[in-house]
Amino acid sequence: MTHPELTAITQRVIDRSAPTRAAYLARLQAASDKGPARGKLACANLAHGFAASEPTEKAELRGRTKPNIALVSAYNDMLSAHQPFESYPKVLKQAVIRAGGIAQFAGGVPAMCDGITQGRDGMQLSLYSRDVIAMSTAIALSHDMFDGALMLGVCDKIVPGLLIGALSFGHLPTVFVPAGPMTSGLPNGEKARVRQLYAEGKAGREELLEAEAASYHSAGTCTFYGTANSNQLIMEVLGLHLPGSSFVNPGTPLREALTKAAGARVTELTDLSVAGQSLAIGRIVDEKAMVNACVALLASGGSTNHTMHLVAIARAAGVDLTWDDLSDLSAIVPSITKIYPNGAADVNHFHAAGGIAYLVHTLLEAGLLHEDVNTIMGHGLSRYTAEPKLSGDTVIWADGPTESLDTEVLRPASAPFAPDGGLRMLSGPLGRAVIKTSAVKPEHRVVTAPAIVFDHQDHFLRAFGDDELADRDFVAVIRYQGPAANGMPELHKLTPALGVLQDRGQRVAIVTDGRMSGASGKVPAAIHVTPEAALGGPLSRVRDGDLISVDATTGVLDLLVDHDEFAHRAPTGHAPQGDEWAGTGRDLFAAFRATVGTADTGASVFPAVPVPHLEVPVVQHA
Repeated sequence: MTHPELTAITQRVIDRSAPTRAAYLARLQAASDKGPARGKLACANLAHGFAASEPTEKAELRGRTKPNIALVSAYNDMLSAHQPFESYPKVLKQAVIRAGGIAQFAGGVPAMCDGITQGRDGMQLSLYSRDVIAMSTAIALSHDMFDGALMLGVCDKIVPGLLIGALSFGHLPTVFVPAGPMTSGLPNGEKARVRQLYAEGKAGREELLEAEAASYHSAGTCTFYGTANSNQLIMEVLGLHLPGSSFVNPGTPLREALTKAAGARVTELTDLSVAGQSLAIGRIVDEKAMVNACVALLASGGSTNHTMHLVAIARAAGVDLTWDDLSDLSAIVPSITKIYPNGAADVNHFHAAGGIAYLVHTLLEAGLLHEDVNTIMGHGLSRYTAEPKLSGDTVIWADGPTESLDTEVLRPASAPFAPDGGLRMLSGPLGRAVIKTSAVKPEHRVVTAPAIVFDHQDHFLRAFGDDELADRDFVAVIRYQGPAANGMPELHKLTPALGVLQDRGQRVAIVTDGRMSGASGKVPAAIHVTPEAALGGPLSRVRDGDLISVDATTGVLDLLVDHDEFAHRAPTGHAPQGDEWAGTGRDLFAAFRATVGTADTGASVFPAVPVPHLEVPVVQHA
């Protein structure tokens, strides 16, 4: 039986979304004409579409019996998580052909590595890249050549961007194809220890680089539970990955077999397939599916970035999801995993302990996930309690575990690590914010201390390096870091320094309208503060010495000053201006900074699904 609060929250989302979801489904219906999409093209258009194809493929594209599958890839060989995608198009094309279809590489999308750009100017493009990727996906699919799509992506903004773009073509069956995590290297906790030593000047650059290289050591996703791996878990719970495919390592026989199976599956889901299992992505991603995604994020202590990404994804499908929904779900969803930075284990350990199959099993058993949803495998989320196995070189699915194989990493919902989710919403005189509590020890979840205000993360690091922050409790206010100010960069570079101060016994916290990495953890951080400073939010009027309370236990972000006096203060500081935007391509994104939405509405440049204007008949009265 579904938990009554889950039912009530979901119904609230359904009711609120009724106009926009109906408008979205009407768009899908209008776009979903039977027959191959290319059948509507004029001869010159179609000839351009198959001009470079091999003779056999050209003949099949001229015909009207086989579905054509678009491949959209975020491949580059700089980004370790995406390097394996180099060989995927050939494998997927062959799998689609064997399943009775045709496939074409429709387009590539950009793929930034937040690990490389962390603390650099390039990070100011990171969040915007999600919407650029969505637009690039739409361009790839805009040629009216395709009857289904395969999306190749893993990392932070890439998967949300691909999904938002795919939902704009929601009438197409679409399967997302992961590449899997790298094998476990230097433990994440040891890497973090060396980072702190380096921040204190107790380790040199060579020692730090050696630790980093031993942790990030091969092709595949980084093994900590940040945004990239949160993406993978969420996509599986949304029913857009094949069951059990998210955390299978690259270069293994099972990984290749799952890739081939994805190509076959999307072909079976098209209108032209003889399998008769047509199912469009826009009918999978609905209100219940989005609530399931939120539950999975909360139960696993996933990335704070998804408090924006899930809202933006939902809006793309006509679903009106809010931070209040996430907050209310967090109150009923237990924390059942311990994956770094929330624990010592990495995603490979999580997968070995039962992984997503067991997580779905125990949350379904507790009534905390909706079973009655569509997935690429058919109706019912319980299909995702299965595990993939090899039978020869073919994938089969067997029943997954019904008990955790390591309760230090993964626990049943009936015996969780904590009774509520790992993410919470804060509110108060400074606005609304998000805090990740799953990695913060209970004794650090309430910090009340004077503010020290910084308008740039480098100013904080300079103060730390000059020993100006020693022997004092404080709340670091890092402002003018919001979506409209400078693209809302991640401030993960501050984590080692803050960790050093906390370990010395100081009471420290951070309050910012920027983001922290999904890998950030042990220092309490009230992030995504909205309204942001650049738009006149209260952070713009905070001064050094103002008493601030960050209380993750009660959900309060308080400012303990005279509120009448505060309201009449003039803002201080400012976002970057003029020549400050020079370099790293940031000057090209002025249109984004001018139009981006707030953090709590998804920090997107895209509007919600428009509701058609209805003409109201004029009634003539006698």
